[in-house]
Amino acid sequence: MSVAPVGGRGTATPSVGDGPQAVLFDMDGTLVETEEYWGEAMFGLAASLGGRMSPEARAATVGTSMRRAMEVLHADLGVVRTETQLQADAGWIEDRVAELMAGSGIPWRPGARELLAAVRDAGTATALVTTTPRRLAALVLASIAADLGADPFHVTVCGDEVPARKPDPAPYLQAAASLGVDPAGCVVVEDSLVGVTAGLAAGMAVLGVPALQTLPPAPGLTLRETLAGIGLADLAEVLVAR
Repeated sequence: MSVAPVGGRGTATPSVGDGPQAVLFDMDGTLVETEEYWGEAMFGLAASLGGRMSPEARAATVGTSMRRAMEVLHADLGVVRTETQLQADAGWIEDRVAELMAGSGIPWRPGARELLAAVRDAGTATALVTTTPRRLAALVLASIAADLGADPFHVTVCGDEVPARKPDPAPYLQAAASLGVDPAGCVVVEDSLVGVTAGLAAGMAVLGVPALQTLPPAPGLTLRETLAGIGLADLAEVLVAR
């Protein structure tokens, strides 16, 4: 288990004032438009296994671990795979997603670039908390850093670096501990139900911006249709409204 600081920035000093001490961002479907790549890869794997993944099953995999995604896909197809085959399927998915990222680029979600830049420029502590494995997250992180001209994250936590994955609160608690901030002073930005659940269970305020899933209302959750137009004042309001 490890938490890797990006670009050598290390532990951040929490910001002061009425805003959050730290903003913790999910990656796929929240900051970047990569969920379509995961979907294309899973539909491709389903076809190679002689079936067709349903839209409902695809939606159920959003934000989950690779193991859970493979379990959902296999159940949807009605196929039984050994542990070795499941691991091979997961590896195939990751390789295919990497190919799609390299070939098609990694576009931002609406408003995500502007919000992330604003948080960085304000000096607020930031973390990326993703279920995606490090080897794929590294591609996205490199793309983000190249676009913004610098690494915006003080800490990154990937799915293969935590004792438990979302919806468990462990990834968000791990990020907060590494940043040296109180979870109650953090705002999480998420698009998936498992991510929202993890952030709330960690005792953090959550800004939910659904992409492929419907997010039901919950205490501590503020829902918005998009990150476009969202700024630091809005994040402060999310914290106050918890």
